[in-house]
Amino acid sequence: MVAGSTRGRLLSRSGVLAVIGLAALALVWGYNWVAAKTALSYSEPFTFAAMRAFGGALFLFLVLLIMRRPLRPKALALTALVGFLQTTGFLGLATWALLRGGAGKTSVLVYIMPFWLLMMAWVFLREKLRGWQWFSVGLALVGLFLILSPWKVQGNISSTCLAVAAGMSWAGSALAAKILHRRHSVDLLSFTAWQTLLGSVPLIIIAGLTYETAPVWSGSFVAALAFNIVPALGLALLIWFYVLRALPAGWAGLGTLATPVVGIAAAWIQLGERPSPGEGVGVFLIVVALALLAGREMVAARRSRAVGGPIS
Repeated sequence: MVAGSTRGRLLSRSGVLAVIGLAALALVWGYNWVAAKTALSYSEPFTFAAMRAFGGALFLFLVLLIMRRPLRPKALALTALVGFLQTTGFLGLATWALLRGGAGKTSVLVYIMPFWLLMMAWVFLREKLRGWQWFSVGLALVGLFLILSPWKVQGNISSTCLAVAAGMSWAGSALAAKILHRRHSVDLLSFTAWQTLLGSVPLIIIAGLTYETAPVWSGSFVAALAFNIVPALGLALLIWFYVLRALPAGWAGLGTLATPVVGIAAAWIQLGERPSPGEGVGVFLIVVALALLAGREMVAARRSRAVGGPIS
């Protein structure tokens, strides 16, 4: 019983750290839509995507060297698959979508990802949700529906499709990462560095094929690029893959629903992208859904500690 209780407490600590990580990701990734939108005023989309991906990989490998962590990659095939879906697919498509779409609206479209992830995790990982969890998901879905306002024929349809495709690619990478962690014991920092580097290669090739004009190295562009490379890509990916390891894939995906809320608020404040009343109601419903999920998780954690079992 003592061993079981100790294990439960350790898992509880891991879960708390994962939840804190999700909150940090919401702030960093939410604001990053504004930073990336600003950068695209000075650079072509794939040039910027390649620079932030390759720069993020170099930053992670530098951290590897400083910390003297293993450089040799493990599970190379699955790592490359995650890199293609996470870095090439998600990053490339999202940046392309952001070129013509608003920062707030694009962030919401991309972050439909949790629902793709839930379906994939249900089919491939057998991670099913209980009734009250589906209620929270339904509430969040209504909120996203109000934010999207499909009855309004506005914006660029190609940007919308690209943003949704980016979310699907991200969900696929999260699923692949979850499978990798179940099959292999990998160093999280090394894995993140290698998937970022491998995923940056196709972006560099695409950037070279589509290159027309060089970036304008203004102060705003340099600041946006630095923010994208260090906190929003290098550090954030480490946190994201830690969350995927510590929490079920569906829970990790649902936690990121707070990010588009931050994205909408940041775009409103800095870029003047003011949400409509319907979008405001949608944001409120998403916050309520997240609060319900967090509250139920706290209750489940207390019950698990009371019986000395692990937290699922």
